Amino acid sequence: MPPTHPFAANPLKTKADLQQACISLLAPLAAHTSPGGARIRLGFTGTHYDEVAAQLEGFSRPLWGLSALLAGGYPADQFPEAENWRRGLESGTDPAGEEFWGYSRAKDQRMVEMAAIGYSLAIAPEQLWAPLSDKGKKDLAEWLGAINDKEMPDTNWLWFRVFANLGLAKVGAPHSDERMKADLDHLDTFYLGDGWSRDGPEGVRQLDYYSSSYAIHYAQLVYSKLAADSDPKRCAEYRARGSRFAVDFVHYFDEQGRAIPFGRSMTYRFAMAAFWGALAFADVQPPAPLSWGVIKGLLLRNLRWWSKQEIFNADGTMPIGFVFPNMYMTENYNSPGSPYWCMKAFIPLSLPETHPFWASPEEPYPQSLPLTVALDHPSHIVTRLGGHTFLLSSGQACHYPLRHTAEKYGKFAYSSAFGFCVPTGSFELEQHAADSMLALSDDGAGERWRVRRIALDARIEVDDGVPVLRSGWKPWPDVEVETWLYPPSARAPNWHWRVHRLKTGRKLQGADGGFAIYGQEKSGRALPPFLPETGEGRIEGGVGALAASSAGVSAVLDMSPSHPRTGTVVNVDANANIMATRSVLPTLMSHHEPGDEVWLVTAVFAIPSKEGAEGAPDGWLKAWEVPPALPPSVKARVH
Repeated sequence: MPPTHPFAANPLKTKADLQQACISLLAPLAAHTSPGGARIRLGFTGTHYDEVAAQLEGFSRPLWGLSALLAGGYPADQFPEAENWRRGLESGTDPAGEEFWGYSRAKDQRMVEMAAIGYSLAIAPEQLWAPLSDKGKKDLAEWLGAINDKEMPDTNWLWFRVFANLGLAKVGAPHSDERMKADLDHLDTFYLGDGWSRDGPEGVRQLDYYSSSYAIHYAQLVYSKLAADSDPKRCAEYRARGSRFAVDFVHYFDEQGRAIPFGRSMTYRFAMAAFWGALAFADVQPPAPLSWGVIKGLLLRNLRWWSKQEIFNADGTMPIGFVFPNMYMTENYNSPGSPYWCMKAFIPLSLPETHPFWASPEEPYPQSLPLTVALDHPSHIVTRLGGHTFLLSSGQACHYPLRHTAEKYGKFAYSSAFGFCVPTGSFELEQHAADSMLALSDDGAGERWRVRRIALDARIEVDDGVPVLRSGWKPWPDVEVETWLYPPSARAPNWHWRVHRLKTGRKLQGADGGFAIYGQEKSGRALPPFLPETGEGRIEGGVGALAASSAGVSAVLDMSPSHPRTGTVVNVDANANIMATRSVLPTLMSHHEPGDEVWLVTAVFAIPSKEGAEGAPDGWLKAWEVPPALPPSVKARVH
């Protein structure tokens, strides 16, 4: 067994702890750094962009953490490897040098990596700019400035050009105020209100972690501090947006510190919580019921949770994946250096010990927050009922070809405890891995399945005082599905409901899946038929399906009024789930004839294990065996 990574043994409670955690992630990169320091090669997998850009990514992304570390007063001589990045800034931008990164072209990955460099120059100029030679400064300024006349994607990428210019401005180098203002003006058109921004122009419905921690809100907050004197009105607006957004974003985290996996770029890991550090960096007074202690806890608990996951190679570097190395769930822009976007979470290291973020005692997750909230802009209903934090979703979709786009945006539910699955292939349900989805097949053999990617006319309605998420779907021209998603109630906290009205002009098979769950018993073998004395196993057949393991319980129950379905537990392909290497999926199977118009009602049951415990809490079996009555509004709808 390799030695325990220092990050895993770190208590992650103080600034000194976080400094050591940052160093423990940076130090292993030295063995993979080129002689001139400009390229870091961490693996051999490819991306849609060139290899030089991939190795630039390996160099630049750690700078999000290193520059904050140095800006916050950590002595450079106590981390001598920092010199690699200073040398790399010179060798990577020297057009005549062997390690030259190349000037950016239109829509070039180099543009993305300029953001970390511009940010680093802005917050740590004495450590990373001042030591450069005159030629090095000139080359770096020209390399960054080359972004200003190139076409960029109409997305959060525009922030990368803002930061390239902002960094140059902060060190007194040539830059374009006009370009920066034009980009900021356009980025502001992405704003929807109530703190939320979409990741693109009008018509784009994509409000994932790029809208918060990865890019947009993070960038707005950083800009609001660094440009407060030159652009005060805009900076004040960004601070107000951050304050308002925090009140919604807190619902995406649970008491353990986990964030709900949703959308793309999950390999960025604890960058999901970087917004909280950026809020502190911008000195935004936390809005009630949040406080500095709560903000601190949200970030540090997230880091502590990640420190217990299998996220390190034997040499101390981070692989592509989520809680374990995994290529199935990646995007075509994930290089071996991509995971180091997570270093954005270290931004509080730039703050002094006297800042209220560090000076305040850490506080737990605020219990005064509502247990269930409906968030109109992202089209999410988020709840903490049932022992885990999860969201119901309809309406979002990536606006360009993205690997597993339906699974990252189109599922009915996403959970901080159970994660989500992506397909490993396209043959039968085991490979399709359609958790929290209705999958339909028209091939007669159940080999190929379609799932929802685009939710039509998605909106949140109120039904008997309860928020309900309603949407449509047309998998084929002669097939229509309308779906209503109902959150759990205080009387039945472990159950939520989905209602489908299916009209079909062709013969179909249907598979309605619950949450995928770890599918091995304590011995490490596959789950056997359920044994009450051990609390482990699977139940299938009849009108329901259940799987119980050390991860808790997941089940589905058919409550359709007139079209009965059969329960089965699908053995999901290994590594399809982003949180469990071996998982199973309780599923309801149905058959439909041409001309059918039927109501399908699914009761989804889930209880995750508690932190530090194995299996669901005592009493769960009775809760499963005595399901609650359908909500009155559901009864009224389907009868």
